Amino acid sequence: MAVPPFQRSSGTATQGARSGWLSDAVLGLLIVVTLPLAIVAIPNTVSVVADLLPAEIDRLGLMRAHGLALPAMMLTVPLAAVALRRVKVAHLLLGGLLLLAVADAAGGYAGSAFLVGVLRVAHGVGAGLLVPATLAAAWGRPPVLRALWTGMLALSLLGAQALALWPLDGVTRWQVTLQPYPLVTGIALVLAAAYFVLWLVGGRPAAPRLRVKERSRLLLATVPAAGIAAVAISTASQDWRAGLVVLLALLAIAGLLALATVGTRESRTLAYTMVAVGVVLLPTVAQVTYVEMGGLGGPGLRGLWLPFCVAGALAVAAAVVVRLSSVTSAWVTPLGLLSMVVGLCSVRVVAPSPDGLVLVVPFTLLAVGAAVAITAALGQVGAGAGMFGLALCLPGVLAGYLLGTGVQMVALEGDRTRQELVDSFVTALHLWALAGGFFVVAVIVLAAVVARRAPSSEDVLDVQDVLDEAGDGGEPEPAVVGAAVQRDGEEDDEDRPTGVIPRIGVQPLPQARDGEEDTAPVPPPAASPEDGERA
Repeated sequence: MAVPPFQRSSGTATQGARSGWLSDAVLGLLIVVTLPLAIVAIPNTVSVVADLLPAEIDRLGLMRAHGLALPAMMLTVPLAAVALRRVKVAHLLLGGLLLLAVADAAGGYAGSAFLVGVLRVAHGVGAGLLVPATLAAAWGRPPVLRALWTGMLALSLLGAQALALWPLDGVTRWQVTLQPYPLVTGIALVLAAAYFVLWLVGGRPAAPRLRVKERSRLLLATVPAAGIAAVAISTASQDWRAGLVVLLALLAIAGLLALATVGTRESRTLAYTMVAVGVVLLPTVAQVTYVEMGGLGGPGLRGLWLPFCVAGALAVAAAVVVRLSSVTSAWVTPLGLLSMVVGLCSVRVVAPSPDGLVLVVPFTLLAVGAAVAITAALGQVGAGAGMFGLALCLPGVLAGYLLGTGVQMVALEGDRTRQELVDSFVTALHLWALAGGFFVVAVIVLAAVVARRAPSSEDVLDVQDVLDEAGDGGEPEPAVVGAAVQRDGEEDDEDRPTGVIPRIGVQPLPQARDGEEDTAPVPPPAASPEDGERA
């Protein structure tokens, strides 16, 4: 006898719907607050308050220790993405924010280079937990949340240097560099706690599950990240020649692009895009910010806030428009990268600017281009490919910093007067913008060439993926016993394995049609021997 399906009460459904939209609203606010808070941990700003440092402290060691946040962050991101297999997203968000809060609170008591290094590593680890956790939380939710995430990522990379320098204006204690926004950290903690409660009430929705191959790629991404971190730390501690720094930075970028070729055509496009955005966006705007500081003849931070706000708002809006529209990444992603190229060219024309308002043009082109390119490429892949691209973006930021430092070292060689130093900084900025423009163009060409040769989806899902799903305590995807599944390029918030899956000795169960009971067909009873005797 068929058992009638259980009908959920209208009260329970209404409660779930209310908690759903409320959870999405809190998650949106959490993304808006948390992403800038995480990215602002990247810049090393202790040199700005060098005059406030005590005489007995090792200044060079302190500067090296302060720069440990980005290496710790880029090593944490792929590991945190892999940890989502076992750790819930809500727990990861709370853990990352608690670590940031503890590091902020302890920052006011720092008095040695060793303690500064420990706290900066804590900042990097906390930020590295938050960035992939916010992406995973937004993945299975309405499309506008993922667009908000990409827009806020572009905005955060655009304004990270300025946001890190803003609290240092007129300070009397150098420890402010270790606790720039404690109030914002507290607000983010409150939002994370609210999201955690709503997550519990809403039935604890699961995060997107990563396949075995995707987790392996994420772990592989830690190799170039560790190498780039080692080079950056060695560069800060040793007096290396400018040519060697440039060479090592170019090798690091080449290694990231080589690793980005792993995967399907769509995942490669996203990985190339994330590397390009990481190498170019924050390192370029950081140099522009320093050149436009008041001491070098620019308007200072107060004159830059309007360009930053306009460019950031337009970047978020552009990401939402691209995500909600039906366009594909075939031409939108290259268009966004070309916008960044034009923005780099405009940097050479308008920077430095005495009033700063004209910087709306390059800032908008860079931020909007990055947001559009990432949003379009991210919409064509699954969660694993998205995490892999994110794992390559932050090493790209450090490689871009290294390359920009090498270019500055070349421009600043020799004894200079104050005016000659200012001119050299401007020359270094223009050289860097030119190099960055050529690099982004090379990425566009590389992505186009690879797209013609690479398949659009993986051909076969490894059987190990199926066994791994069963080992996790879950059931294999329905496609495992079928013949084919959805391709990566198709829009679906429920990330399914890609490619055609061979039968593995199990016949597919017949699927119930609409309106029919979802029960297996019952074969007719076989004839009984007693029936034969009766006959």
